[in-house]
Amino acid sequence: MKTIKGPAVFLAQFAGSEAPFNSLDAMCEWAADLGYKGIQIPTWESSLIDINKASESQTYCDELKGKVESYGLEITELSTHLQGQLVAVNPAYDTMFDGFAPESVRNNAKARTEWAIDFVKKSGTASGRLGLNAHATFSGALMWHTMYPWPQRPNGLVEMGFKELANRWLPILNHFDEVGVDVCYEIHPGEDLHDGISFERFLEATGNHKRVKILYDPSHFVLQQLDYLAFIDYYHEYIKAFHVKDAEFNPTGKQGVYGGYADWKDRAGRFRSLGDGQVDFKSIFSKLTKYGCNVWAVMEWECCIKSSDQGAKEGAPFIQKHIIEAAKRSFDDFAGGEIDKAQLKKILGL
Repeated sequence: MKTIKGPAVFLAQFAGSEAPFNSLDAMCEWAADLGYKGIQIPTWESSLIDINKASESQTYCDELKGKVESYGLEITELSTHLQGQLVAVNPAYDTMFDGFAPESVRNNAKARTEWAIDFVKKSGTASGRLGLNAHATFSGALMWHTMYPWPQRPNGLVEMGFKELANRWLPILNHFDEVGVDVCYEIHPGEDLHDGISFERFLEATGNHKRVKILYDPSHFVLQQLDYLAFIDYYHEYIKAFHVKDAEFNPTGKQGVYGGYADWKDRAGRFRSLGDGQVDFKSIFSKLTKYGCNVWAVMEWECCIKSSDQGAKEGAPFIQKHIIEAAKRSFDDFAGGEIDKAQLKKILGL
């Protein structure tokens, strides 16, 4: 068993144009003051990290890491959620996802995909230079618009979709393997990797690539009504990153799992601040500890009711309270020593 590391915070939902959220130094001081021990850095925030420099210069990475550590913090992972999304975009979503890309590749799907693949690779190089062993991202989606089987999917569509998705990711996965970093896909609605079955299909399509791993976030499973505890039982060996995010699902006679047209605060499924939702974090931390998952517990805040300021303040002590110091011995390990066969036979009456 291993003790989960933390508490840590994903900076993406807090980064902005005003202090203390507009520079790495200020955000590190803010996070440390709140009791966090780690930060997950979104690579699209240029005020926090310059990926081009990080992929080219070990000196830059050493200085960046040193700066973070000077505040008593560690970098948990780099995140390319937005760029990973752009590795695979169905044309139906071109307009909405173009905003994640630089202007130079907008309205050009091929160029946008090439840019995204290159950026994620550079982030892998940066992760290696920073001494990280896991990276957080999205898979992107070619098939999400066909998730509900109406109209009926033609034979072979799913197989072709996963084959193409794997083809786009394999050069990235091979690069990450070269630098010794796992690619942790957040299993998330809107992505082709949104549940256990889709993860397995992708893993198979990549030839069971050893760098295909999981970023576990139970909030997305609550909204899908998927058993997030059994998921750990099935896939614990692949879980190499962990978002601590709460959610609740309150179906009514008017809406359920697909009730996405209401405003966030009015939906049956919605994200909440830690402790305000329905996620059983005690059981999650117990299972991850039991299975020896060597992960950082990283708070991701997206509550539709509580302020981000309050959510951030409450997040660190909430996570700290749930971290279990893994037992180094079993309470009933009183016998110890070498096996005494004569004694065993005597006990068994042999």
